[in-house]
Amino acid sequence: MATLTPVVDPADPRLDDYRDLTTADRRPDRPGGRGLVIAEGVVVVRRLLASPYPVRSLLGVPRRLEELADDLAAHDVPAYAADADTMATAVGFHLNRGVLAVADRAAPVDVSALARTARSLAVLEGVNDHENLGSLFRNAAALGVDGVLLGPRCADPLYRRSVRVSMGHVLRVPFAELTGPWPDSLGLLREAGLRVAALTPAPDAVALAAAGLAGRRVAVLLGAEGPGLTDDALAAADLRVRIPMASGVDSLNVATAGAVAFHAIGAVVS
Repeated sequence: MATLTPVVDPADPRLDDYRDLTTADRRPDRPGGRGLVIAEGVVVVRRLLASPYPVRSLLGVPRRLEELADDLAAHDVPAYAADADTMATAVGFHLNRGVLAVADRAAPVDVSALARTARSLAVLEGVNDHENLGSLFRNAAALGVDGVLLGPRCADPLYRRSVRVSMGHVLRVPFAELTGPWPDSLGLLREAGLRVAALTPAPDAVALAAAGLAGRRVAVLLGAEGPGLTDDALAAADLRVRIPMASGVDSLNVATAGAVAFHAIGAVVS
């Protein structure tokens, strides 16, 4: 069971994992940092506690820690109770959600094993906006996508903002990097029996509803906000599909487009 420990000094070294989260070059969840996973708010912390990520500690105001008492019962980790001002001084800003948790990263997911067992996957190229990435993971979780594969130039899904925007679902949707030459590495998915469908606004692409993807094993290929998929990625897909738009609108936000595609392929079995 977690031990609740009062902390009154924001310089207490036990809070070092949480320190200066607004300072980019010192943040523990940034590239070059310690690679820690940071969860904010009761809902997201609860999902972290239920995930495979090894939790190191919690920091929160007493009221928020009390809300997590049942979740903490199965965890032997320190939970530091502090007032809002102490937390704000240590963290670098006032935390409206009142609680944080820090975890180490889990073991990497095996790409081949995920591809063999998944009915549906999202495959991302160049999605480097942390909020779009978090939203994609939330949509993938909501619509039953079995995993997310990261191609080149993607942001880190475990960056604090991505974790927050995903409402913690990045902690439960399996993800892995597609290594090897891009986009040749998409061949691994094809070998596993998945059909690779690239989402594009190109007018000569097949309308999503007419692509015959519902109920099939599909990997939905999505590109960055703005530029979309590269020509090489589009050429490597089995087919190109589009979401028909009303006149005067050329595309949707990548996370929204992903949600439409995930629903269309029938990832959720009702």
